[in-house]
Amino acid sequence: MIEFVSSDRCVQCTMCVKVCPTNVFDLGANKIPIIARQEDCQTCFICEAYCPVDALYVAPYADPLEVAPTEEHLVDNHLLGSWRETIGWGKGRIKLAAIDTTPFIDRILPVRRLE
Repeated sequence: MIEFVSSDRCVQCTMCVKVCPTNVFDLGANKIPIIARQEDCQTCFICEAYCPVDALYVAPYADPLEVAPTEEHLVDNHLLGSWRETIGWGKGRIKLAAIDTTPFIDRILPVRRLE
């Protein structure tokens, strides 16, 4: 569930507002998104993935955290933008597809023959 928007990191691009499928965010002061309808969050991580500056934290749980995380805690534990880093989105990050060793793709692609 969406838990945090860093006003320090946010660059007011409003990408999170645009991509959220359940309209969780509203624009606050200075176009910084605020979590307006947290209970509507589906924990899809789309907002965190699209944030170009790792300003969001989506907890991997469907229920809100009992204690709201602080920015200091999130930064110290490398949690801001952690999903985006995991999937390899952003400059200099290893793309998840580059390290995928799942044999499934070999079962569905036709064998390529050199002629």
